[in-house]
Amino acid sequence: MISSMTGYGSASHPITIGQGSFANLQVEIRAVNSRFLDLSFRIPDECKSAEGALRELLNKHLKRGKVEVRAAWRQSSSEHGHSQSAIAIDLAKLRALKDAQNAIREQFPSAEELRIADILRYPGVVADSDTAEDQWHGAILKAGEEALQQLLQSRQAEGQALAKVLTNALDAMQGMVTKLEPRIPEIVTLYQNKLVARIEEALGVHATQANIPFNTELLERIRQEVVLYAVRIDVAEELARLKTHIQVARTAIAEGGAVGKRLDFLIQELNREANTLGSKSVHEDCTNTALELKLLIEQMREQVQNLE
Repeated sequence: MISSMTGYGSASHPITIGQGSFANLQVEIRAVNSRFLDLSFRIPDECKSAEGALRELLNKHLKRGKVEVRAAWRQSSSEHGHSQSAIAIDLAKLRALKDAQNAIREQFPSAEELRIADILRYPGVVADSDTAEDQWHGAILKAGEEALQQLLQSRQAEGQALAKVLTNALDAMQGMVTKLEPRIPEIVTLYQNKLVARIEEALGVHATQANIPFNTELLERIRQEVVLYAVRIDVAEELARLKTHIQVARTAIAEGGAVGKRLDFLIQELNREANTLGSKSVHEDCTNTALELKLLIEQMREQVQNLE
């Protein structure tokens, strides 16, 4: 199954932060498109020790995408349903922080005052709770794993939708190639005969006007050159390569996994063959097919950019 690079997952995990006081640790993981895997973390200081383990977990399951992990905790009610604060404030640190703010605002009157959230996050203002570091570590890993599973599910769901779009485009391309391929020998022969007829007519008119005998050797040489030119405008090989690339793309989609880069390369190859088909075209059917192929290829390119 192929996956999109965009997705979202969230999960929470309860944790005890003091006697009779509890918190709810919420983890969110968001992912958007990126050529490579780019991880960023915005997590509380209490959980910083788990960042390495979280990074390892994400690297194990994700291959591409710009991924942001956010975590925050909020104090909740106790088991008995009453809100109990177990947060101890270091008043000396709090007064020192206030004095520092006043000194700064004397120099910078327009500076904003500290918010409650800023004060609580300042190191040392909130005294250490009874919550051990390994509890925070375990809680964020547990919530992170659940959020990651949601993210993977959402990416796979979008990947299935993209796979359907890509498969439909490949079906349409296959139909165009299958329809045009049997007509190539006829198109080449028609163009060859048309070109020979024009040359014969031009030579005949010139010989008549100049009152000189018709040069059959020259005409035969021209016929040979026309045959060689017809070989150069034959697009059978391009159509064969198009069919091969289409089949390889189908196989990649069916096999699933991180196929974004592989499909991106195949898109380039499909576009190359479509361009050659258009440049060699000597018939309206070839030209129209090349244009329609390029439109489908461009649509596929846009979708492939979303794939992991």
